[in-house]
Amino acid sequence: MPEQSPTPKKRRRGRLFRFSAAFVVLLAVAGYLVVQYVTGGRGGPGCKVVSGKGDGQEFEFTQEQTMNAATIAAVGTGRGMPERAVTIALATAIQESQLVNITHGDRDSLGLFQQRPSQGWGTEKEIMDPTYAAGVFYEHLAKVDDYQKLPLTVAAQRVQRSGYPEAYAKHEPDATLLSAALTGESAATLTCQGLPDTTVTTTGPDAVRAALVRDFGREVLKETGAEVTGGGSTSKGTSKSRTKTKATATPSPSASATGGSSTVTLPVRSGSTKTGWQLAHWAVANSSALHIDRVSYAGREWAAGSANDPWHSTGTKAAGGVRIQTEGPTGQ
Repeated sequence: MPEQSPTPKKRRRGRLFRFSAAFVVLLAVAGYLVVQYVTGGRGGPGCKVVSGKGDGQEFEFTQEQTMNAATIAAVGTGRGMPERAVTIALATAIQESQLVNITHGDRDSLGLFQQRPSQGWGTEKEIMDPTYAAGVFYEHLAKVDDYQKLPLTVAAQRVQRSGYPEAYAKHEPDATLLSAALTGESAATLTCQGLPDTTVTTTGPDAVRAALVRDFGREVLKETGAEVTGGGSTSKGTSKSRTKTKATATPSPSASATGGSSTVTLPVRSGSTKTGWQLAHWAVANSSALHIDRVSYAGREWAAGSANDPWHSTGTKAAGGVRIQTEGPTGQ
């Protein structure tokens, strides 16, 4: 005897069940893809940049992504590139690598900008150095006529020669927020959890100074003549000559020790608030890798682990520039 066919009501229930199950799976996959996009496929403490215009715009990403973005911005300003150039570079890196220094890509593409050794961008080792990769991107961008007046996607494409040139445009809003914070145009708009990276073996004031020189360049910070003492580490730089007068030279960074921590002070010239906020945001972006506990500037302070209470007021317009408090040095 043939098996009795299911009733229409049962069939509807079966279809509804299958539809619901498929919808749940779809949501799970979408959630996974969002997490992969936001975190670059890696977990870790989160960071957030918000609009300085109070319009509610914000962008969340990982500390690793933030650190790479800060390097891209620092290299650009260190070369005298305008904020628009930094925005173009950041949008390009978001599209190409999600701001993660990846070791793979299409054919022999590598790094933040997916540059290819076979196309003359540099050696594999050079391209995997974020500072080098950003620098060579800016070199090519500077050769694009009137790039500041071009649509972002057009300017980026003239450097990258991508097979998907229209893809850069969708990242312009996020790149604009990042650029405003990381060039110092927007004050107190970048914050991170700042939980220490346990894989890092060298911290302290010398590590901070080395990272500053790596990203901004020795000439920008005028490191010569600086003295660093703290946590058992002392180093001095001597200057054979100075090409700028005392009134215009960038002050040298210094450090002092208190207990198990050290404070690196980056003097900021009067009227250079934008530079001060770029340095302050750079420190927050690098807080995990450099074990930075606190950053203060212009009467505002950020503290590690306080992402929900970012850049609170200290109640005073303290002088002395950007102050970066780190753990005592390790890996000596």
